[in-house]
This record gives sequence, structure tokens and C-alpha cells, in this order.
Amino acid sequence: MRFLKKILALMFFLLVSVNISYGATVHGNVYDLSLTKIDGAKIQVDTIPKQFMISQEGKYSFDIPSGSYTIKAEFSKNGVVEKETRNISISREGSYIIDLILFPSFDEDFKELEISIPETNEEHEIIKIVIILLALIIIVRYATTKTKKKVSMEINESDDYAGKIIEIIKNEHGRATQKQIRKEIPLSEAKISLIISELEHQNKIEKIKKGRGNIIKLK
Repeated sequence: MRFLKKILALMFFLLVSVNISYGATVHGNVYDLSLTKIDGAKIQVDTIPKQFMISQEGKYSFDIPSGSYTIKAEFSKNGVVEKETRNISISREGSYIIDLILFPSFDEDFKELEISIPETNEEHEIIKIVIILLALIIIVRYATTKTKKKVSMEINESDDYAGKIIEIIKNEHGRATQKQIRKEIPLSEAKISLIISELEHQNKIEKIKKGRGNIIKLK
């Protein structure tokens, strides 16, 4: 009887071990808005127990069991906190490439903003309204300025590659697949997609969906 119990316990342990080992590798790059890899970003995933790592040369990697999780990435530079949160679902074993692009978060910039409002009296109502309006104007202008600077940086650094993409399409008689462009430009798929989207927004190209890929056509 004891021998049978030992066998059953061993079988249960093996089944649990197999279930725990089932999972996948989630990895990718971490970028800022200018599509530059971020070295030193903090990434975490809410497995049990939680996993943490600091990006090295803009890269990260986790071994994750099957299930649904949230990946969070954060980086602080010059007082501005950049973040991204991504929900993922692992249903089978394999390798999942998930690139993270961090966006500036203005919450941290205004946490310490304190507005002193006098006690509620009829004579102080106008002062309260003026203070609140001024605070809102400051916040909106600050957020707009930060966003414009980031977007400007992104466009300036992408200009050279945008010109190369246009040249590649011209050499292909006015139309080329996104896969062809990727082969000739040493950038990640995410960065090339963003530059193509910007060119499309500028009405310089047209993106046509065909099967699983895209055909890029000059206008």
C-alpha cells in the first residue's frame, strides 16, 4: 500500500512539473518615440512570482508559462517618465517577439503640483476659479510642448531612411513589397512600418494590403 502511494505521488509530481514547464519565450526590443533602442529600461511581467529585468542594449527576454499576463516597461530620463503596458496571452509553446515603444507619461510631472485654495467663502470663489484655470493652461501647454519635441525628433531621425525607402520603390518601377524594403534597410520591422506610415500620411506613397504582406506604391 505504501509503495502504491509513493508511485501515485511521483506521477502527480511529474504531471505538475510538465504543466509548469509548458510555456514560451517572450522577447523583443525596447524603443523610445524616436525609435532608438533604450538601454536600462525596467521591464516586468506579472507571472507568479513576478519577473523583472533591465534592458541590455535595448533588448529583453522572459520565459513565461501559458496564461494571460501584463508586460510593463518604464524608463526615466531628464525627469520625464516613459512607459508602455502590453497585455499578452500565451496559449502554446514557442518564441514570441513583442517590441515595446515607450511613450512619455505626464502624470509624474504633475504629482507634486499643489494648488492652494482658500476655504470656501463667497468672496474667494473667483480666486478659486482663476487658480484652477491657470493650472489647466500650464498643464496643457507643457504636454503639447513635450509631444511636439518628441514628434519632431522622430521625423528628423527618420528622414534619411524615408528617402532610402522612396529610392528603393523608384528602383522597383514605382512599387515594391514591404518585405523587399526590409531586406535592403537595416531597421526593425516596427521602425520601417512607422516610417512607411509617416510617408503615407505625407501622401507620398500608398500602402496596399495583399495577403499577409503590403505593397508600397509611389503616388
